Amino acid sequence: MSSAHFDLVSHWRIHASVDRVWAALTDPTTWPHWWPYVEHVQTLREGDPNGVGSLRRIDWSTRLPYRIVIEVEGVESVRHQWLRVRALGQLDGEGLWLLRAEPRFTDVTYVWRVRLTRRWIRWLAPLLAPLFRWNHAGVMRAGEAGLRRHLEQAAGPG
Repeated sequence: MSSAHFDLVSHWRIHASVDRVWAALTDPTTWPHWWPYVEHVQTLREGDPNGVGSLRRIDWSTRLPYRIVIEVEGVESVRHQWLRVRALGQLDGEGLWLLRAEPRFTDVTYVWRVRLTRRWIRWLAPLLAPLFRWNHAGVMRAGEAGLRRHLEQAAGPG
């Protein structure tokens, strides 16, 4: 695989039911409220209740001095288990959200297989790949922490 391709895997443990985690992840329009690096989500096409058929443009800030805009289309899902999306734009590829319900938490794995599309960033990828991986890891950690806070607030005192 070339240095312009990335296979990135993130693991989250969220102390909330799989139903609540699924609801948050399959409604990206709420992400800017709890995920610090998601600046804006525009719905281009609605999908079914599990996200299949939806098309959204997501504007991300990053830990580095650049932004990423991608269009994300929901292509397959099994409710409360997995959602596969296709990404087009500054990054092309696919993402796969995998959820596993446990008695007191939900395990979430996100697999992000993408290719850089901008020529200048592809050219720099061999040198900057460790920095890109560091950036992705930080953005995902912020998402995990934000989702935890969001679901704790939604649950209220308890």
